[in-house]
Amino acid sequence: MSQSKILPPQPTRHLARLTFVAFLFTFIASRTLVILIMARRVPDLFLYLGGTHVHHLNYGIFLLSAVAGVLLFARLNDKQRSVCALVYGIGMALTFDEFGMWLHLGGSYWQRASFDAVIVLLGVFGVLAFLPRWQRIRAHHYIVGGLLLASVGLFYLLLFKSLSHANDKLMPRLMELERTGPQ
Repeated sequence: MSQSKILPPQPTRHLARLTFVAFLFTFIASRTLVILIMARRVPDLFLYLGGTHVHHLNYGIFLLSAVAGVLLFARLNDKQRSVCALVYGIGMALTFDEFGMWLHLGGSYWQRASFDAVIVLLGVFGVLAFLPRWQRIRAHHYIVGGLLLASVGLFYLLLFKSLSHANDKLMPRLMELERTGPQ
């Protein structure tokens, strides 16, 4: 009997893929929505409590806390674990989208650290989602993985250099958008 027939089913890869997709779409949606609100193309949907803008990283923290509590204290079936994976991806995206604000409290929403953190997390989630099971890794996987890692490293180097150039062009516009947008 082959090794793949002996191994128990692995829902982990499915959960990692759900987390990856939820993270990616939530990040894109939150960035798009913030830009549209700041540009006054959609109504101000920001939550204000006592005149204070509640940033979406707080929603992410609450979602992550809720998922942690459920996973710690409840017995879950596969469907419930899938829902937790989706909520986890959403919470991570909302939280890490404003990662720069963790580092520089009161700083701009457009901090580069937030973008960098999201890129790193997308890379980690992507690897976890699509990596073969450890029992199935062979020598060619290491070679392909090394080439992929080198390619991704080169891509990120070029991306960050181009972002530096784009930063010079876009940052003044984004800062003006933030300054004139809803407070």
